[in-house]
Amino acid sequence: MCLYAMKPVRIEKISVENVEALTKLILGLWPECSFEEEFAHCQKVLTDEQETFFLAEDQGEYVGFISLSVRTDYVEGSTTTPVAYLEGLYVKPEYRGTGIAKQLVARGEAWGQQKGCTQFASDTSWENRESILFHQRAGFREVNRIVCFIKDLT
Repeated sequence: MCLYAMKPVRIEKISVENVEALTKLILGLWPECSFEEEFAHCQKVLTDEQETFFLAEDQGEYVGFISLSVRTDYVEGSTTTPVAYLEGLYVKPEYRGTGIAKQLVARGEAWGQQKGCTQFASDTSWENRESILFHQRAGFREVNRIVCFIKDLT
């Protein structure tokens, strides 16, 4: 597919009808997770007012999703609360570069505004250059980089 060609898709909210398809997409982003755990989480999200998913559908096939939440605790770089938070974003590899991720982000922004948020935040690991570039192209600005540590206590 042509890079930067906008492929219009239908964006739909998580529902009982699409939870199984969503769970399969989630495993594309986080393969270390189990289907059962993610399916149960999605079931809980169906009635959660502070968390949601939107799926991108193209000609009867679900090809991507965005996971969103409203955070009321401190969000790095934010100046307001609550903050809409992009928890996860995934588009099947064969659909990347077609604008689907940007459409999902736009839907996430609209959802955040509906929830009373004036800022939209996200994060990625410092070495995920592809994600960093996508965030920048989608209008996010980098506000901080951190290195996290842990020490086992015996």
